[in-house]
Amino acid sequence: MTRPGEHHTGQTYLTTDRLVLRRFTADDADLLVGLDADPAVTRFITGGRPTPAEVVRERQLPGILAAYERWDGRFGVFAAHERDSGSFVGWFVLRPEPSGPTSEAELGYRLRRSAWGAGYATEGSAALLHQAFTELDVRLVWAETMALNLRSQRVLEKLGLSVTERLETPDDMLDVEGAEQGGLRYEVTADGWAARSLG
Repeated sequence: MTRPGEHHTGQTYLTTDRLVLRRFTADDADLLVGLDADPAVTRFITGGRPTPAEVVRERQLPGILAAYERWDGRFGVFAAHERDSGSFVGWFVLRPEPSGPTSEAELGYRLRRSAWGAGYATEGSAALLHQAFTELDVRLVWAETMALNLRSQRVLEKLGLSVTERLETPDDMLDVEGAEQGGLRYEVTADGWAARSLG
């Protein structure tokens, strides 16, 4: 159980009305393991299979921490907590491809089921879009989701992203529900975001 104030253990990246996004620390493996243990959370990612704890501890978390160093803390995967309770609600990501330009960044999130339906996905993602286009010199933000994942698509469309491409399902996701329908790539440019913000 996350204790109130636990979000102060890692360096704060940004805050919204209801959320604190912070860097993960080496002590946060249990948060990630618990998040991915819920089959509803991983339904469109692994087909509902939990991520093995050793994969989280030996590969995922070290990769997240290394990315902060690679991009000087400007990009990465960030733990999200409720500001009022301190409860861990999931994570958000804003990052370039490992070998790609920092002017293009991926947006994404994974939230605990208890946090669904509260508007957190939109709130956290909107803050990251603002960060990307006003502070980080990003020109294009993109996101990918399964064609069957209508909930995620609604969030991306609400944020102003548009479908630019239909995607084949990767080989390691062929047993995920809806794999035969493939995925969708969404994008928004800095100009498009600015025009929408002004409008």
